[in-house]
Amino acid sequence: MSTPTLLTYYKEKVVPALQAKHNYANVHQIPRLEKIVVTTCMGKHPDRKQAVEDAVAEIAKITGQKPAMTYARKSVANFKLREGEVLGARVTLRSTQMWEFLDRFINITAPNIRDFRGLPTKSFDGRGNYAIGIPDQSIFPEIELDQIKRNIGFDIIFVTTANTDDEGRDLLAELGIPFRKPNKKTEENA
Repeated sequence: MSTPTLLTYYKEKVVPALQAKHNYANVHQIPRLEKIVVTTCMGKHPDRKQAVEDAVAEIAKITGQKPAMTYARKSVANFKLREGEVLGARVTLRSTQMWEFLDRFINITAPNIRDFRGLPTKSFDGRGNYAIGIPDQSIFPEIELDQIKRNIGFDIIFVTTANTDDEGRDLLAELGIPFRKPNKKTEENA
């Protein structure tokens, strides 16, 4: 099995760039991508069971890995939800599958987003992890548009070993994630 091209790029280009920018004393301090989590929840759909089955099939096509089901922790009468009922699905990508998914996301999927001007930079959690919401699955090239039964939204979470948002942002930007450029008009007015 060959090494993913993005992993090779990380080792050859990203690591030296981050070490030069942040002056890390040890190579183990350099942030790295730990995992990518793709998750969806079908709690609002009236035919929840069928919706979850559709979501599982879509996530499996997108990631190449069988998703795990997520279940309700407690019953909520207003939402017609019972404890233990299937609500959604989740996949955790690591290693080779993670790097290949990230490569496809950067080069193929993200540019397919309608009116794409870059991904927002405000979705960091304070510890260097980044999350983005995808409103529907039609932007993924693995999905056939005529086979879509319902719109399924996804959350994609990039988990890094960075300690701060700036380090995480620098890591993901060096890997090629297309973040939005700051608006020059707002910088001039500030």
